Amino acid sequence: MKLQFFVYVCALLCIMHCVAYKPVVLIHGVMAAKGSLMLLANRIKQAHPGTEIYVSDRFNGWSSLVSMWHQVKAFGSDMMNVSASHPNGIHLIGFSQGGLIARGILESFPGHNVKTFISLSSPQAGQYGTKFLHLFFPNLWKKTAYELFYSEVGQYTSVANYWNDPYHQSLYYRYSAFLPQLNNEIITSQSESQLASFTSLERLVLIGGPDDGVITPWQSSHFGYYNLSDEVVEMRNRDIYTKDLFGLKALDKFGKITTIVCNGVQHFDWHLNLTVIDNHVIPYLD
Repeated sequence: MKLQFFVYVCALLCIMHCVAYKPVVLIHGVMAAKGSLMLLANRIKQAHPGTEIYVSDRFNGWSSLVSMWHQVKAFGSDMMNVSASHPNGIHLIGFSQGGLIARGILESFPGHNVKTFISLSSPQAGQYGTKFLHLFFPNLWKKTAYELFYSEVGQYTSVANYWNDPYHQSLYYRYSAFLPQLNNEIITSQSESQLASFTSLERLVLIGGPDDGVITPWQSSHFGYYNLSDEVVEMRNRDIYTKDLFGLKALDKFGKITTIVCNGVQHFDWHLNLTVIDNHVIPYLD
């Protein structure tokens, strides 16, 4: 009888261990704060009871416009503390600018143990759009924005760090202090480490859609971007993929990339849309 009870307890503990959900780290978007992600956090908890959710309270509001590397370092430090407390792995979700910060963390902190990274409508390939500009710089237009953004002063702002003007690529490579380095388009002493760190992911989920209205082109959320003819070149036809500059091709080779297109979702609704959360976020948080 005692043996049967022992076996029963062991089986129960095994089941409990198997269904335990990994902790989730959330990073908010530009001009937002921790509270903006609470609906998402609560929905995950409802679907996966017992899940530990970590939402950093850094860089709220206007402070979210400080340089991207500065934010990557601070958010990354927070995430690594979570990672150290959960050796079996964690999941990472970044919304909008937060998704690009999240990728910066994944490439810059090689000791991370992130299993799934969900990029929720983030400008992973860069940004080149008037609507986005007018959120912060009402009088600035995309065709002349490079004059401000591609300068030493302009690069102190996060938006400038991933502004990717297809008609001024030489200035982009010369002045942009974040995206070209993150993409390994400019080789640094950290390039090999960045590639190894990013490809340690078990799953990369890229979510975006044509009705976003802010991320421009919207395909940037899937690593697609403009060429000189204003045509959008999809991820698998771009140099960052074909040359496998930071690991996209390697992840794709092993079926680790999931690309999701959602119609009818505007930019500031992605993290509030229960259909998106239930169908395209929670299923990947196993």
